[in-house]
Amino acid sequence: MADWPFFDINCRRCERLAGFLDEVGERYPDYHARPVAPFGAADARLLVVGLAPGMHGANATGRPFTGDFAGVLLYQTLYDCGFASAAESRHAGDGLELIDCRITNAVKCLPPQNKPVGAEINACNDFLARELESLGEGAVIVALGGIAHRAVVRAQGLRQKDFGFGHAREHCLPGTRTMLDSYHCSRYNTQTRRLTDAMFQAVFERARELLDSRR
Repeated sequence: MADWPFFDINCRRCERLAGFLDEVGERYPDYHARPVAPFGAADARLLVVGLAPGMHGANATGRPFTGDFAGVLLYQTLYDCGFASAAESRHAGDGLELIDCRITNAVKCLPPQNKPVGAEINACNDFLARELESLGEGAVIVALGGIAHRAVVRAQGLRQKDFGFGHAREHCLPGTRTMLDSYHCSRYNTQTRRLTDAMFQAVFERARELLDSRR
């Protein structure tokens, strides 16, 4: 695991989340059950921002979007668009590498019922702010869902009312960066067809276009 300067695996600043992770770790002793670090390239120009680790996904494996349903579509799409070395993320030691890409979460710890409260999202926001600061000019951020979108806006010190969320919407951020919105690749969104594979891929194809045009 990379030693990210904008991540603390020992963070316990949110009492509810820290206590919940302790309980989960006791029930599932083989699970990671700690804050989940970003995964990917140190010099990434594409940053994918999710919501939070899933109980039997990243919370179990220690790698974002690995071991859960949402990760199936995400990693396949990253592979199809040239951002991943393989189409499937099986476990943290499977050798998969991200290419010019990194995945992170707005909230680094598993929340009960997969629902962090506002205070927890805000408490974790400085980690995201520092990670965004580490990106070079011209970087692209893909926000998966409204919470991730709002977390990015907050981390950039911008006004929420100036940046409305909408699938495939583009937003200009400081430092010639661009944020692309996408519905989250959750089981609910894909099974209800709110988000199709084609819709999701189009967002990452646009990210590829933007990055290629800025080389």
